[in-house]
Amino acid sequence: MSLLVVGLSHRSAPVSVLERASLAVETQAKLLQDTLAAEPATEAAVLATCNRIELYADVDKFHAGVAELSTLLAQHSGVGLDELTPYLYVHYEDRAVHHLFSVACGLDSMVVGEGQILGQIKDALARGQELHTAGRLLNDLFQQALRVGKRAHSETGIDRAGQSLVTFGLQQLAAGADPALWAGGKRALVIGAGSMSSLAAATLARTGVAEVVVANRTRARADRLVEILQQGDDTAVRARAVEMSAVNDELTRADIVVSCTGATGLVLTADALADALGTTLDAVPEQPRPASVTPAPDDVDQHAAWVENGTAASAAQAAAPRRATVPAQSTGPVRLALLDLAMPRDIDGAAHRIDGVRLVDIESLAEASADAPMAADVDRVRTIVSDEVAAFGAAQRAAHVAPTVVALRTMAAGVVAGEIARLDGRLPGLDEKQRAEIAQTVRRVVDKLLHAPTVRVKQLASEPGGAGYADALRELFDLDPQTVAAVSRADLNDPNRGRS
Repeated sequence: MSLLVVGLSHRSAPVSVLERASLAVETQAKLLQDTLAAEPATEAAVLATCNRIELYADVDKFHAGVAELSTLLAQHSGVGLDELTPYLYVHYEDRAVHHLFSVACGLDSMVVGEGQILGQIKDALARGQELHTAGRLLNDLFQQALRVGKRAHSETGIDRAGQSLVTFGLQQLAAGADPALWAGGKRALVIGAGSMSSLAAATLARTGVAEVVVANRTRARADRLVEILQQGDDTAVRARAVEMSAVNDELTRADIVVSCTGATGLVLTADALADALGTTLDAVPEQPRPASVTPAPDDVDQHAAWVENGTAASAAQAAAPRRATVPAQSTGPVRLALLDLAMPRDIDGAAHRIDGVRLVDIESLAEASADAPMAADVDRVRTIVSDEVAAFGAAQRAAHVAPTVVALRTMAAGVVAGEIARLDGRLPGLDEKQRAEIAQTVRRVVDKLLHAPTVRVKQLASEPGGAGYADALRELFDLDPQTVAAVSRADLNDPNRGRS
């Protein structure tokens, strides 16, 4: 296994860089195809969310792989390599497995413990399978990551340590008030009908809003989301779908707006919001203050410690502090609460200058989550991750020797068949029963001779440093490398492999 991940996230990069580096679905597909075409990579998968972009690959050369994956990320994101490099982190082999398992459990999320990342990992795997860029290693890795994440949520109280990004965003909009009391009876407009928007609509419905209006570029998806909301047993919310062209009209009636689309440009401009409220932009000055994230340290160990601590504090000495310009919110009563969960952003950042508007976006959520308390269950999840990483490594090492064992048994079966054929020529008078008994005896002898060494070599191969036992087995028995490779290909092409 030579697993490599190169990426950037809210822990390593400012939101402004993440926003520019965000990848549309079609761009992700092109990135996967180009990664597979690159010399060091044989498999590839992309995990792209609102606060992380990670490229996973099975590579045969570490340094060449890092250089190639970093270059490809820069090319497809449109952010120059020189600008992107300080924010990139690199994980290799077991450390890469540990990283993905931690991500799957919500330990590396902006809101620790949130479970939505599991759906995003599932989507990344499905995309790799559909494009045939995820082979044996990445299929096994992502499938296991999904199981580890589900195990963490079922066996621990990690759910109590965190919540969905939507819930956290609503808490920020409520500004310390009980979100249910704050949102009760309000009208909500949800722009988009993807997974995050659907979660937002469902959360708003459970929170107690009076009405949810869904706007989406594809009307059928908006209609479907409305249908789901109305079928919910735990809510009695009114819900209706509208065309995107009706958004400006709906703004005049909405109290809460949540937007999360895949648009590359702004969906709501400050001018449109001001018009909807019948007001103008106020001259609210920009307030410079230290950002809550710093560039990723070059040293892999420092970065691992950084992630382990759950904040950027341990990296503060590894990079000079940055300062970000953060808009000051307007004062006075809130007439329209805006929650922007898109990357790149859907809502114009200048909306904060409109009197009566409160805007919460990915950047402000990142800052607010930096001081969020972590539950004691996080330690239990970390233990689960460590155990699962060890188990995954052992399974991969054992799988590495399996084709060689199959090839050895295939060779032995061929030898037995050849000797039985020779026996038929020397003793043509044997009847079918005698011939079958002799053949069965020879097979039993061969099986007994091979049983102990093949079982033992699988056990040894599963231990750290055990990858060389497969090579030793091939040398000792003079196995044809092409036969071993054919077994590996047959296993890789199994249509049932890597699917749950």
